[in-house]
Amino acid sequence: MSKAFTRESDSDDDDDAVGAPATPGGKNYVTRTGYERLRRELLGLMDEERPKVVEAVHWAAKNGDRSENGDYLYGKKRLREIDRRIRFLTKRLEIAEVVDPSAHHGSDQVFFGATVTYADESGRETTITIIGIDEADSTQGQVSWVAPVSRALLKARVGDVVKLAVPGGVQELEVLDVSYPAPAA
Repeated sequence: MSKAFTRESDSDDDDDAVGAPATPGGKNYVTRTGYERLRRELLGLMDEERPKVVEAVHWAAKNGDRSENGDYLYGKKRLREIDRRIRFLTKRLEIAEVVDPSAHHGSDQVFFGATVTYADESGRETTITIIGIDEADSTQGQVSWVAPVSRALLKARVGDVVKLAVPGGVQELEVLDVSYPAPAA
């Protein structure tokens, strides 16, 4: 059968490969900043990038033989990637629950949005900020709220010792400090 008469699946199975990470209870907690960043990306894809690629594919399609037209083939592939990302972002934003970490300002208990300093058994101190799955960046010391270390620390208070299951067994972590951003004035 000719490729012209085949079509890609309209099912959302391919979205799972790109992966909306599974969250407990289907919740997608996110900070206001993270939500706005995802929303800006979605709008940029829909309003700017996708129309440019559609225009390029349309132009390339007019150039004749599509089977050997690199601009056309690359453009179609890029269009599929953009559409997949749009579906992913739309789903993530639909289930997003925006949480304001500053509501816990002054608290010594660990909740979503906390910046936590803890010490492991060897005394090494680590500082992390617990935020949403879609916004966490480990290079910035940010950890998703569903990560094992976050799950172990959630609801602990300064001075508490929590247990973290690691590949080598169980490790104890002592919570040294908990802070939250100040509320907006």
